[in-house]
Amino acid sequence: MTKVEAVILPNKMDAVKEALFHLGIGGMTVSHVNGHGRQDGPVGIYRGAEYRMDFLPGIKIEMVLLDDQVEDAVDAIVENAATGNIGDVKIFLSRIDDIIRIRNRQRGVAAL
Repeated sequence: MTKVEAVILPNKMDAVKEALFHLGIGGMTVSHVNGHGRQDGPVGIYRGAEYRMDFLPGIKIEMVLLDDQVEDAVDAIVENAATGNIGDVKIFLSRIDDIIRIRNRQRGVAAL
């Protein structure tokens, strides 16, 4: 099993969600996040003073998938989240040794 963590731009969430649902992937956790990478944040003016927004908003999608689903999911995320510009953010893949469903203590694939 593999954990897929994708941080994407907020305006790309609907397209990514639909693409994942189309693949039969429905179980995911979605969080609103703020982050900073190599790009500079936009400059704003508040009460006449200039300030830089260091952290930009994003959406973090987390899901644990069977290994044979991972490449299709990654392709769907990249195709639907990419703008080609700095700030498209990233996808992180991690191996998962075990999963335990709290409700009934099922383990492994059965707990997905």
